[in-house]
Amino acid sequence: MYSFKYISASIIFVGGTALFTSAVLFARELQEIRVNPAPKYNLMRGEAKKLRRIVMKKIVRSLVISLLLSGVRLYASPSTQIWNPSTDIQATKTFHLNIDNYVNDTMDQYFFGVEYGLFKNFELGFDINENQYSNLPQANQYPLYFNGKYALPEGTNTPAVAAGAEYLGTKSYVSNYDICFALVAKTFGKVGRLTVGGYEGNGSLLLDEKGNSANTGAILTWDKNITDKIWACVDYASGKSWYGTLSLGGSYAFSSNTSVIFAYVIPNNYNVSPFGNTVPMQNMFTTQLDINF
Repeated sequence: MYSFKYISASIIFVGGTALFTSAVLFARELQEIRVNPAPKYNLMRGEAKKLRRIVMKKIVRSLVISLLLSGVRLYASPSTQIWNPSTDIQATKTFHLNIDNYVNDTMDQYFFGVEYGLFKNFELGFDINENQYSNLPQANQYPLYFNGKYALPEGTNTPAVAAGAEYLGTKSYVSNYDICFALVAKTFGKVGRLTVGGYEGNGSLLLDEKGNSANTGAILTWDKNITDKIWACVDYASGKSWYGTLSLGGSYAFSSNTSVIFAYVIPNNYNVSPFGNTVPMQNMFTTQLDINF
C-alpha cells in the first residue's frame, strides 16, 4: 500500500495544479468578458465584477474544502514581507495561498495569489488583481501577474540571498511592470533580520508624476519574530513611482500554517497612481491572509 505521505503529496500536487489551471482559465475568461461582453455573455461591467467575485469565492472555498478533506499538514514560510519580496522561499512541493486587500477612501484593491515550491530553492506563482476603482478599463482586463524567485538560505556565517521577478503582466504597456529584484538578508540575534537590496522594473510604466521613468530603487527591511505567534516588520522601497512605499505592521499566527498581516502603507509619492487608477496614491491599510500547505 502507498503511505499516507505519498497519498497526501499526490493530493497536493493534483489539487494545486487544478487550482493553478482554473485560475489561469478564469483570468482569460474574465478578460474576454470585459473586452467583449455583449455577444457571448451579455453582461454589464458591474455584473462581470459580480461574477468575478463569485468565482473567486468558489476557488477559495474549494481550496479550503480540499485541505480539510486531504488532512494535509500546512507548513513553510511566506515569501514576502509586507510590501517587498523577502529572501524566504517556499518549500519544495508546497503551496502558499495569499489573499491581500489594500483600502483607503479612494481605492479598494485585492490580490489573490498562489505560490508553489517547484524545486529546491525555487518558487513560481501568480496573482490575480482586482482594482474596484480603476478608471482605466484595460488595467482590469489584464488582472493576471506572474512571479518567480531563487533563494539560498542563511547560514551560520553567510547571509541569505535571493533574486527574482514579480508583476510580470500579460499586456505590454498596460500590466507588464516586470520588476526584477535582488536581496541579501542576515539575522542579528535579538535585533532581528535586516534585508537590503534593489529593484528595477519597466521604465515605461513605473513613472513619476511628470511621466519620467522611476523604475529603480532600493529595498530596506527589518523584521523580527517577537513571539512564536507575533511578527513585526518595517518594510521600505525607495522610488517615486507607485512601487515606492514605507510599510509598518506585523502579523499574528493563528496556527503553524495560517497568519494574517495587519499593516499601514505610506507611499513615497502622493502624485502618482497604481494600476491605471487616475486617483493619486494615498496612505493605505492592508490585511493579508497567508496559508501554507
